[in-house]
Amino acid sequence: MKQTLVVKLDTNKEQHGAILETMHRFNEACNYIADIAFELKTANKRELQKFVYYDVRDKFKLSAQLTIRAIAKVCESYKRDKTIKPTFKPTGAIVYDQRILSFRKLEAISILTNSGRLTVPIRMGEYQKVRLDRIRGQADLILRNGIFYLMVVVEAPEASKVDAVGTLGVDLGIVYLATDNDGETFSGKQVDKVREKNATLRTDLQEANTPSAMRHLKRLSNREARFHRDINHIISRKIVAKAKDTRQAIALEDLKGIRKSVTVRRTQRSRLHSWAFYQLRSFIEYKANIAGIPVVLVNPRGTSHICPECGHNERANRPDRDTFRCVQCGFSGNADHIAAINIAARAVEVNQRIVACNEVKAITGIEMEHSYKPPVSTGGN
Repeated sequence: MKQTLVVKLDTNKEQHGAILETMHRFNEACNYIADIAFELKTANKRELQKFVYYDVRDKFKLSAQLTIRAIAKVCESYKRDKTIKPTFKPTGAIVYDQRILSFRKLEAISILTNSGRLTVPIRMGEYQKVRLDRIRGQADLILRNGIFYLMVVVEAPEASKVDAVGTLGVDLGIVYLATDNDGETFSGKQVDKVREKNATLRTDLQEANTPSAMRHLKRLSNREARFHRDINHIISRKIVAKAKDTRQAIALEDLKGIRKSVTVRRTQRSRLHSWAFYQLRSFIEYKANIAGIPVVLVNPRGTSHICPECGHNERANRPDRDTFRCVQCGFSGNADHIAAINIAARAVEVNQRIVACNEVKAITGIEMEHSYKPPVSTGGN
């Protein structure tokens, strides 16, 4: 499995200026190449190189390998949507490979710029240091808040898969960021408190609309994103550690497109759109892969209002956000806890279907559909 490590460049004034100038030239070249690619309607690197290579080297004074990397960057971007001409900001990332970037042990890097090769000191934590010997492929040079960073891709070894003896269902939410089927919860109150405080401060800064206020606004946004990311790292580590200790697989809802399909009150909209559930899910998945813990994604439909006791499926089973009470058998409990129980049960059913379909394929050679279909609701809207 691949991971991305962030390495900080400790540049002096001259080095910063040289790298920034190279970044501007590189992205100017990307925009020039994009114009030609869009005109020719081609995203083929070899074909495009024939038309632009010498012109780019002459116009933008880029080295041979930086020119090749600029062509590759444009082609990769254009391939995503050929109906739109890609555009690149002056401080867009530069893609470096082993020919134009190398590490000098753990103390510095040798990096190619328009001013020649520079040896730049780097800073990193112990987490990055023990993994840098696994570097694979390219590295992206980015500029964030006036500081250059390298986004280095490394190969992370995956543990052999655990032979799971159970399933830990995890319900992702807003009030409680995560709840498992044992009833353990991870509250979102701290996140809400920071979000509300920042929302008030953001409004005041936007009304002031001064250069200083705009700078403060940008710092505020970055700080809040780092806070959310840190909380998600803490929660994901605890969930994966629990699954590993108890030899359980992890079951999560596949919440792709949830923001478009869920309707909330106006007062709850900012809360919904600041909900970093996909980030939390991705953190759980990659940490689980490293630990060898299987992860199963299930259809989220109905998990919050199906009774785990009698199977009755009705929206009236959940009279409010926190409460589950089956209208048929009277079974009751915390709504998020019930949802996590249903997620775990649904994952078990998905695994049983996969096993059964694989057995059919082995015998008959016929590929069977094994995606889970939720039960049809018997009531509610």
